[in-house]
Amino acid sequence: MREAKGRAAATPAGGPHPLDNGLLVLALAGIALTAYLTFIAWFGEYPAYCGEESDCGLVQQSRWSTLLGIPIALWGLLTYALLARLLWRLRTRPSSWRMALMIATVGAAVSWYLTSVSVFVIEAVCVYCLVSFAIINALLVLLLVRRPAHMPEHAWAKSLPGPLGSAVVVVFALFLHFSGLFDPAAGPEKPYLKALALHLRDSGARFYGAYWCPACQQQKALFEASVDRLPYVECTPDGRRGAYNFACIANDIQDYPTWIIDGRRRTGVLSVGELAAMSGFAQSDDESRKK
Repeated sequence: MREAKGRAAATPAGGPHPLDNGLLVLALAGIALTAYLTFIAWFGEYPAYCGEESDCGLVQQSRWSTLLGIPIALWGLLTYALLARLLWRLRTRPSSWRMALMIATVGAAVSWYLTSVSVFVIEAVCVYCLVSFAIINALLVLLLVRRPAHMPEHAWAKSLPGPLGSAVVVVFALFLHFSGLFDPAAGPEKPYLKALALHLRDSGARFYGAYWCPACQQQKALFEASVDRLPYVECTPDGRRGAYNFACIANDIQDYPTWIIDGRRRTGVLSVGELAAMSGFAQSDDESRKK
């Protein structure tokens, strides 16, 4: 009788937990979702039911949709794939729980950060992002419930500080990244770019855009540390749903970015050479370095 009781007591600790299948299904759902969004980011334009002017389209094309030149969706895919592997191991190896908790906590924290940016900065909500938000947070909650309580090394006091500290560090690093701290714009100015930006401003050229527009961010990035010298006009100073800048209304600005140079209108990202040619900027890089 005692032997039978011993085997029964050992089963929950060593065998699969009732939540294991649900956790694995959630991780696989996250993989499917982020794999689709990654494919769209590389080979498509917009996800299903997301048009160019839709909230989903704005979020998917915003400057927060990529990190280090890689789609955020791919980072999510890697996160879910790693979680799936750890959750599979967790079925027979309770020691995998702590690393799974670490990944899920960091993933959930990043999801909270990006969702907050979507709601309060871009002022648009993407249903695909909300689904991923729900999946990663459900994974985190279920993992907390799934804790192998029979193992002293998985006590709350030992298990929570690492994941929570890592989540804070990662989100803070993301905040600094998207704030432009690690951008070339923080470095010294290049004479040629500085001279061209000043020439555009002094010649009456105007660059109309919106802070949430990814193409506008690409245009600004071409001028690196001289970006603040550009004759930039923000068309949505009060947010995407706020009052439209009168200068943008008066000039019938429909697309971003839009350049108006010497009465000529061009939309889309223009190279430094194109802007120099359109504005009649003839100073060479070598000449500018001498000044």
